[in-house]
Amino acid sequence: MNKEQLLQELQFKAVRSSGAGGQNVNKVATKVILIFDLGASSAFTETEKNRLFRKLANRLSKEQQLILQSEETRSQHKNKALVIEKFLETIALNLRAPKKRIRTKPTRSSMEKRLKSKKKGALKKLHRRKPPLD
Repeated sequence: MNKEQLLQELQFKAVRSSGAGGQNVNKVATKVILIFDLGASSAFTETEKNRLFRKLANRLSKEQQLILQSEETRSQHKNKALVIEKFLETIALNLRAPKKRIRTKPTRSSMEKRLKSKKKGALKKLHRRKPPLD
């Protein structure tokens, strides 16, 4: 993943932030929307793209775009920095390959414990039965 190339492919849009804020909120566009076109990106290999498509499927638009937004602060520049940070974290987290599971043999004590609990359950059910009529 080439970070510089990735940052060049980002598109930003500044819009008015929602919520309370007085007269300033009606004049200043502080909310920042980040748009990243994953389908047209050349920053990733095909395997990386496939992994991202699979893992980010519920967050991608129909045009294969990842859209993130930030309106935490009253500053457009801080919101832009925050949304870039959020984007890089999301990409790094979803590019990580899953660990291979290593099969292990159950310990002797765990096997004995399992058999003991099975025997205890069987005895409990045996005692629930009606006594035989001689």
